[in-house]
Amino acid sequence: MKHTPDLSTAAWRKSSYSDGGDNNCIEVADGYPGLVPVRDSKVPDGEVLVFGAASWAAFVTHTVRG
Repeated sequence: MKHTPDLSTAAWRKSSYSDGGDNNCIEVADGYPGLVPVRDSKVPDGEVLVFGAASWAAFVTHTVRG
């Protein structure tokens, strides 16, 4: 069973691919070895998805390539 890390002190940052406005933005938290916590910047108290680092890297690579 996978364990969700304690994100109560997470330092969130917007994606470098953000449009700079209030729409279509995600935030990620660094400092969790092997994991990438992700949330919707418009709903900071909402659900957080936690991906394995390799899965996240594959997603980003595929997304950048289109």
